[in-house]
Amino acid sequence: MSRDSGTLWDMSSPGLLPPSGHVFRVERARGPVWYAKYRLPDGRQVQKKIGAAWSGRGRPPAGHFTKRLADEWLREVLHQASRGTLAGQVRTGVTFADAAAEWLRYVEVDRERKPSTVAGYKVIVRSQLLPAFGETPVESITTSMIERWLALLNGAASSRTKALVLLHGILKRAKKVWGLQSNPAAEVEKPPVRRSGEIQVYSPEEVWALVRAAASEQDAAIYLTAAFTGLRLGELLALSWRDVDFTGSVIRVRASYAAGALTTPKSGKVRSVPMAPDVASALAHLGQREHWTGDEDLVFAGPTGSYLDGSGLRKRYKAALAAAGLRPLRFHDLRHTFGTRMIAKADIRRVQEWMGHADIQTTMRYLHYTPRSEDAQLVAEAFARCASGADADIFGHPQARTRTSSDISAHTPRRASSSMEQER
Repeated sequence: MSRDSGTLWDMSSPGLLPPSGHVFRVERARGPVWYAKYRLPDGRQVQKKIGAAWSGRGRPPAGHFTKRLADEWLREVLHQASRGTLAGQVRTGVTFADAAAEWLRYVEVDRERKPSTVAGYKVIVRSQLLPAFGETPVESITTSMIERWLALLNGAASSRTKALVLLHGILKRAKKVWGLQSNPAAEVEKPPVRRSGEIQVYSPEEVWALVRAAASEQDAAIYLTAAFTGLRLGELLALSWRDVDFTGSVIRVRASYAAGALTTPKSGKVRSVPMAPDVASALAHLGQREHWTGDEDLVFAGPTGSYLDGSGLRKRYKAALAAAGLRPLRFHDLRHTFGTRMIAKADIRRVQEWMGHADIQTTMRYLHYTPRSEDAQLVAEAFARCASGADADIFGHPQARTRTSSDISAHTPRRASSSMEQER
């Protein structure tokens, strides 16, 4: 085994044992390899493979190193060690699985995230993060490890981005709790997400076709209310009779039910939504049932008066769509149907209030559904030409008229005329 070594030092941390090390080349059966051996400020010694040695001409291929590149690799490692940002430099005794469990506790208990939100986080942690990082010491996770994981992760760009955001949150919490020097996920770029901005909605006629195809009177009332008020599914499931004001023609949205828990609406605020006569009529008919009609009872109640099963409702919704021969849009698209119809009738602030959007930018995505037949006339007036120019073309020249033979001869170039005379 032959070795070619060099020593590098970094003295940027006075008062501490300076990290130091050297690179050396090892001859292997498959070719020479560069290694590094270095000492950390706490005295620990580390030996790590850098990559295949390159001795050919020109730029080395990816994953190959010349002596100079190996020295640069070690210099960067020593620099990070002196700053305390080198991955694995801090020994926590904590695995990524431990860090993920602490973060889930933190968001559920300390940050009081909704049960449905926490349930979604747990699915991502269990299915995408733990298989990749579960038993890895949290301090050993590097940016390059995360980038390789993200490149191999299946799914849409938005789903991969969500997983990366959660990973960033877990490591950020670990940095605070266990003293990690840096968050390796902070340097990873999010996958590009392409959004067309197009929203799929139903026409009023399609909404009524869905209502007619519903499996029950209650399901029909749910579909109609969803499309005509814009309430989210969880808000519909949590609606009680005291929230329905027939006199004032409004529905008050006070709560949301999801993942087996009753919480506040997504915006965290109570809001009022206008109740159209068709919705009022459907709910009034529903209120004539024998049971579950008290103020605290649920409007859309299950067989025992408890909350409806959301997944079962979605299945019946899909069956109703098929029976009506409608496009298979999501249940949530009934909410978008309300937004696109109302933006054509009301100002954006009122639509924002009715839909419970915390940010008006969310409401603005409906603006391009606003019909403005007068806009074309406004453009025409802005570029209108004066009456005296009515006979001019778009370049300001007189409008073209049919040419005669005399016009053609009159415009024949002189040089051409002379040459023709000479030919004669």
